[in-house]
Parts: sequence; structure tokens; C-alpha cells
Amino acid sequence: MTPERVLHQIAAVLVSLSLAVTAGAQTSAPAKKAAPPPPKSSTAAPPKLQIDPKAVEVLKAASDKLAGAMTLSFTAVELFESPSRQGAPLAYTNKYEVTIQRPDKLRVIRPGDAQAADFYLDGKSMTAYVPGPNLIAKTDAPPNIDAALEAAYKKAAIYLPFTDLIVANPYGDMASGIRHAYYIGQSHVVGGTTTDMVAYADEGVFAELWIGADDKLPRLVRAVFLNDPNRLRHEMAFTDWKLDEPVSEGTFTPQNAADAKPIPFARPASQPPNAPKPAKAKPAAKSNPTKAQ
Repeated sequence: MTPERVLHQIAAVLVSLSLAVTAGAQTSAPAKKAAPPPPKSSTAAPPKLQIDPKAVEVLKAASDKLAGAMTLSFTAVELFESPSRQGAPLAYTNKYEVTIQRPDKLRVIRPGDAQAADFYLDGKSMTAYVPGPNLIAKTDAPPNIDAALEAAYKKAAIYLPFTDLIVANPYGDMASGIRHAYYIGQSHVVGGTTTDMVAYADEGVFAELWIGADDKLPRLVRAVFLNDPNRLRHEMAFTDWKLDEPVSEGTFTPQNAADAKPIPFARPASQPPNAPKPAKAKPAAKSNPTKAQ
């Protein structure tokens, strides 16, 4: 893989998940005497929506918390599976150090197991930077984070697996597609705190989330793509949450990149402009600002 391609694939697609929803088979009508029973219907009834109000409450609270913070930062460690030669999945990881200042600034530092690659949004421009080979790509930015994330994908195939958590309205983005959502219970293990466990599914992914019971911040998400025959799993753990803390000047521009070699802010040659966007790993809902560890 060339450094240029690495640059434009800054983020591996996470967190998305899978729920297989099955519809019960229709029972056949009773057979009449001396007559064969009518054939069973070949069309299964569409599954009913299963929306648990408690699950919605937890998701909305998390969404409100994240959306209400003018600045926030966190560390996300992603683990995703890929088939091996023997068929059993291998696991790979990426790390993301994220800082946001609403409405139009974002920094993502990705050390990762692969080559390091970073993404910057400073309110006026978007920049992708690969420190190793010292390559940089820059273009004008839309006026807010949501639009910039969409533009980064369309122009350069840059997709961040936690996108659903950092948009302006996480729950609003996911609500229209939810088919199933239910509250599982509480965990006292994940994230070193008490978390509420919620599962939900839309047309493309099944996800399970662990959200802080007190601070409403996501701690873990596990996802499976519904159309993936291998049911490969995607997992992302969140730590080091900081909300509404001051952000230092220069945070949203790459440092030590003055002599980097410019390259086009564009998709890799192997990926056409109409390539489908990765299915989203739905976010834990937001809440309102409070500082949390």
C-alpha cells in the first residue's frame, strides 16, 4: 500500500454491528376433510418494531450529553476482525486521539498498528497528514463538522468509525433508521464504572453499547454488519473523556509539517468516487456537559 493510499484511508471503518431479525412463519389453515391443506405462504410477515422506551431514554441522554459539549476530547481504541487464510478471524486495532471544538474544529491523531495518519479541521480547511513519509493533503472545509465529515469521505474516502458520536445530533441521525432497541441491564465491569447496556438495530447493523449510568458517556460499542455473512465483529472502547475544557491554540493544525510533501486531497486511485460509504456503527446517545474521566 502506497503512502498516498494510507493517507486517504485514515480511519478504518468501525464500529458497525449486526442483529438478525427473524419473522415467525405463518401457520397454515386447517385442512378440510379429504382435501389437502393449503400451501404455506412464501412471504414472511415483516418483523414488528421493538422499541423499548428505556433504551431510547439511555440513547437520548448520551446524545444530549455529547451534543451539549462545546469542546470534548476522548481516546478510542478500535478492534476489528478480518478473515484469515484458515477462515477464523484475525483481529486488528487502531487508536484515535480525538479533540473537538464545535461547530467547526476537529483533530484526530491515529497512531494505530498501521502507519500513523492524522486528520485536522480548523474551520477553514481540512488536512490529512502522514508523519512517516511526511505527506500532506489539504482542501477547503465546509462550515461545520458534520458537513466536513461528509465532504472528507466524498473527496478522499476518509471515514472515522466514531462519526455517529461526534455529529451535531447523534440520536437524531440514528432515530429514523432504528428497527429494534432494548435495554439489557447494567454492567459494573466495563469502563471502571456502572454502565447501562443497550442494544439496537437498523437495516444495516446490530450494535450493543455500554453507556455510563451517571455521566451518560459511551464506554464501549460492539457491532456486526447485518449483511456480512461472516458476522465479523467490530469493537471500540472509549476512555479519557473531557468535556468543556479549554483547548490550546494550534490544536487543530498539524505541527512539524511545514516541509511535508503536498499531495492531492482525493480518493485513492483504486476507489471510485461512487464507492459506498461504510455502514455506520451507531453511537451511544448524548447528554449534557459534565467533566468525566
